[in-house]
Amino acid sequence: MTKPAIPATSAAVVVDPLTSIEEQEEAQAPACVMSFNASEASGAGGLGCDIATIAAMGAHCLPVVTAIILRDTAETFEHHTIDSETIAEQARLILEDVPISAWKVGFLGSPEGISAVAEVLSDYPDVPLVAYLPNVSWLDEEQQQSYLDAFRELVLPQTHVLVGNHKTLSDFLLPDWDADRPASPRELAVAAGQHGTAHVLVTGISMANQFVDNVLANSLGPITGEKFERLESSFIGAGDTLSASLAALLSVGAEIHSAVGEALSFLDQALDSGFRPGMGNAIPDRFFWALPPSEEEEAAALAEAAAAAANAEAAEPAAPSPEDSPPIRPSRRMH
Repeated sequence: MTKPAIPATSAAVVVDPLTSIEEQEEAQAPACVMSFNASEASGAGGLGCDIATIAAMGAHCLPVVTAIILRDTAETFEHHTIDSETIAEQARLILEDVPISAWKVGFLGSPEGISAVAEVLSDYPDVPLVAYLPNVSWLDEEQQQSYLDAFRELVLPQTHVLVGNHKTLSDFLLPDWDADRPASPRELAVAAGQHGTAHVLVTGISMANQFVDNVLANSLGPITGEKFERLESSFIGAGDTLSASLAALLSVGAEIHSAVGEALSFLDQALDSGFRPGMGNAIPDRFFWALPPSEEEEAAALAEAAAAAANAEAAEPAAPSPEDSPPIRPSRRMH
């Protein structure tokens, strides 16, 4: 895929000159997304990913630490949970100070952590929640079961969009599935809906060719989606990247179908520009749009600009030179 140019900026904010400084600052402030997730030192997933992704989308992340995961880019070794009261206190102190527009939930550490987060979420039922369910097979069997049971009972009823890999969601939502074919996104959405979840975003659905499908669905059926070409590299952090970008888009009021389409496009380009910082898996580049263009892209852009200038010159008098124009301050970007 050709690396895109820097995304178009959002509409400029028109400010009445008679409004106060405080009102102007509030109008220009980015939307805030609170993320409950684990901290891990690779920066591939967890809060490091959420902060980078939400910032790249033009919003501001309010990170709440739920656990500390010890891992490198190849594997997870162990994790340490954060006390449930400490998790809740981190969130409530910020929520008393800063208005938020969306939630992102990732790995919450333990059933007690899930309970603490769910109690906080329940006080803000109108704020959209994007919940990402990672593969927690690295936990022992008893820990897995208790974690997933608590997530099912306490988080799903409050979830606007549940995000997860096809196999992970199938094992979680339909553990007794015994058909000869994989469960469809609609069937997964029906199962999630029985627990109160409005939508599921199912990723990594295997196809017969070199593509994998990603589908947003509700109990009535598929809504939207996008196919990705199967990559040779193995990535970590893709699910956190997708769910964080979706939460950022919902935080500014985007409709669910368009927000999912844009979040999938963002992930596709972040994977395409991914990098391997160590000896393990690759990591999505959430700031792919800020990379300098390649020589081919720069030449194509110059040729396009020259053609546009020639057409404009033929159609109307020459525009003033840049030196004659005041500098334009760019507005915040929202992909």
